[in-house]
Amino acid sequence: MSTVIDSLASSTAGSSSNSVTRNDAGSADRFLKLLVAQMQSQDPLNPMDNAEITSQMAQINTVNGITQLNSTVEGLSRQFLQMQTLQGAALVGRDVTLKGDRLAVTQGSGVGGFELSSTADSVKVEILAPSGHVVDTLDLGTLGAGAHGFNWPSKDVPDGAPYTFRVVATAGPIAVPVTPLMRDRVEAVSTVGDRLVLETTLNGSVAYGDVKAFN
Repeated sequence: MSTVIDSLASSTAGSSSNSVTRNDAGSADRFLKLLVAQMQSQDPLNPMDNAEITSQMAQINTVNGITQLNSTVEGLSRQFLQMQTLQGAALVGRDVTLKGDRLAVTQGSGVGGFELSSTADSVKVEILAPSGHVVDTLDLGTLGAGAHGFNWPSKDVPDGAPYTFRVVATAGPIAVPVTPLMRDRVEAVSTVGDRLVLETTLNGSVAYGDVKAFN
């Protein structure tokens, strides 16, 4: 004998998301109607026992509870995204730190950073011109694991010039993995689905979660 839950599932299969929402609202009523119909048509010699009825009622209550929980979570997610968007709007015009090797050249100084996976005995930063050749090298010596910044006296280099940098770090003869970090400016914020996106000057669209630091 099929259960009421099986019958209920069959009656709602293939409906659209809007139909699912409406069906959820009347699922308890349909359950009761199906349960009564099933009891009326049951075999008198093999009737449903109380345990089976109780089990089916528990199942429909569980389904309704999950539906209500999903609705609550969706509402909280929307509220969180709205709050995040408001917070993101306050970042417009501010600088942020992101992954990247672009040197932020302004007012005679080039600013960049990097993250070391472990302690390095020797750390050198090579400054590359737009043509790709090395124009200067900064010897930073021994540095520990974590994030570090540096400043390069850019002399006559114009603000915003597309200079880049490369970090070479070693511990003895072994190369230490390095993640380059660059500074960028937030021009605007937007939402894509359930994600907050920052529109930056140099990197374009960047997910809020990709920001390493706020400057």
